[in-house]
Amino acid sequence: MTTFLNFLIIVLTIIGIVQVVRIIEIATKLKGPQDKITTDQDNRYNALAMLIVGLGFTAFVAYSFKLWGHLVLPDPVSVHGEGIKMLWDTTMILILVTFFITQTLLFVFAYKYRGREGNTALFQTHNNKLELLWTAVPAFILTGLILFGLSTWNKTMVPDTTNAKVMEVYAQQFNWTARYAGDDNQLGKAHYTLIGGINTLGVDERDSLSYDDVIVREIHLVKDQQVLMKFRSQDVIHSAYLPHFNVQMNCVPGMITEFSFTPTTTTADMRLNPDVVAKVNRINKIRYDNSQELIAKGEEPLEPYQFDYLLLCAKICGASHYNMQMKIVVESEKDFNKWLNEQKTFSEVIQ
Repeated sequence: MTTFLNFLIIVLTIIGIVQVVRIIEIATKLKGPQDKITTDQDNRYNALAMLIVGLGFTAFVAYSFKLWGHLVLPDPVSVHGEGIKMLWDTTMILILVTFFITQTLLFVFAYKYRGREGNTALFQTHNNKLELLWTAVPAFILTGLILFGLSTWNKTMVPDTTNAKVMEVYAQQFNWTARYAGDDNQLGKAHYTLIGGINTLGVDERDSLSYDDVIVREIHLVKDQQVLMKFRSQDVIHSAYLPHFNVQMNCVPGMITEFSFTPTTTTADMRLNPDVVAKVNRINKIRYDNSQELIAKGEEPLEPYQFDYLLLCAKICGASHYNMQMKIVVESEKDFNKWLNEQKTFSEVIQ
């Protein structure tokens, strides 16, 4: 409701401004043509208004980044995420420095060199040094950013996966399923034509490599251990999105895509992060307030929220797209091995 009211206020404000402008235009036409010469005072007022509006807008942008800048790209909890964060920070610093310098000069110069009686414009055909400067400097900066971005891309998308733990993430409307390779670190073959009964992933029962595969409904990862995720889809294009790890990869029917990364922070440690603690407290305050209304109606209260890493779908894949998620647990190698040993292998499931 609040969003609708805010939208309505904005629309009505715009309509009001348009109507005021139309009234001014009509009033001007009714007065008839007027021969009015712009004075130095008019130029001064207009230039001063432009300066105030321009610098006010620049200050608003700076305030916005201070207030909401931390929401743009959260601190990563993966090795490759650090490189992406550095690329983002470098790009944003260059953009903001350029923005504030050019905007400040634009509006200050508009005021300083406003029209005055007796002033004449300087006509200059060209300036080789100036043209070389404003061509070479941006070209040099952009080339540096492109090379930096290309290096980051190669490190992120073409890593060495020799020692990576292999697993598969399988997408279907509207849930995820994970499959871990066994001690041989090789996944068994799979094909959609083999889907049937309890074999919901279409794993080839004749392939000996699939016997020790482990199929689960919750992803567990080892801190500081590289993982190679292979993605498949059963029906439509899904997009596996792990926001905290800076990972996103499309799951395309009929083909296998993959992404490798190394998590650096356990779930337990992340729950102690001050920003996460503050977010959890805000969410639980809202849940508590809403629970009071439910209790008053004789209904069950909402359960307290607890932070977990999540695998989400970033493609609008159907009616229940919003709820297509899977819990991810990052833990020590000891805890991971304990959890994995408690799961049944594929050969045990199909017996």
